Amino acid sequence: MGERRPETPAEADGTAGLFVALGKMVKLLRERKGLTQKEFGELVGYGPDAVSSMERGVRTLRPEVLIKADELLDAGGLLKEVLPEVEEAMAKTRTRHPEWYRNYAGLEAEAVSLYDYSTMGVLGLLQTEDYARAVFTQRHPPLDEETIEKRVADRLSRQQLFEKWPPPECSFVLEQAVLERPIGGPAVHAGQLRRLLHIGRMRNVQLQVMPTGRDEHPCLDNSFTLLTPKGKEQVVYMESQGYPRLITGREEVRILAARYGIIRAQALNPHESLDFIEKMLEER
Repeated sequence: MGERRPETPAEADGTAGLFVALGKMVKLLRERKGLTQKEFGELVGYGPDAVSSMERGVRTLRPEVLIKADELLDAGGLLKEVLPEVEEAMAKTRTRHPEWYRNYAGLEAEAVSLYDYSTMGVLGLLQTEDYARAVFTQRHPPLDEETIEKRVADRLSRQQLFEKWPPPECSFVLEQAVLERPIGGPAVHAGQLRRLLHIGRMRNVQLQVMPTGRDEHPCLDNSFTLLTPKGKEQVVYMESQGYPRLITGREEVRILAARYGIIRAQALNPHESLDFIEKMLEER
């Protein structure tokens, strides 16, 4: 997401330091147990990239992971002991987002449905850690290293949306050009394509590709996200050059929802889209 004005400092609350310290503890216990990140991830239900992010404090170590880790790594209750502090820290995470983005972040966290159309880059919710870091590193004017790492951590923390139960209904339509743009270089690009395949195979997700060759298109304009928070009406979020807009007017939302329906109809279907991405990986 873009930045328009500085965020309210939140690092003073100690949440970042807490998760860095916990990550180091989990890494030490895992290595003592003789488990690789991949092996440990399979036991707790995460991939090796997610485990790496947790161990470096970039991604939140959720209570359920700490409970499993305590038993699997023979921590003797050490990790379970900090659960109250972890839950308190998680309640504060929304303050880590920029002030102007905070209202949307709160709505996104409680979404029961989320539909997104992406035109320039991969949506933050779908990004790998390396892709997100490349995006923030390439930004102009440049960001300092501390800000880059914080932005990466904030972006990855939003991906806990996929870990909710029941999961939200999600639909993502990406322009073909988004998939072809090798942000971060070949290795990062390949990792991002694999991440999209992983998410696209989730039961609650439909991921589609809009081919560049289509001779009709209902929205040669901005990216946008249609979001329905639990118990609330659907809203639309969009940005242009870092300037955000949250649309709540029923008529505007209705128009964009109808436009999104046409976009989905003109895109490749989910099965064709996954085949398209797999072919891209094979041809690299």
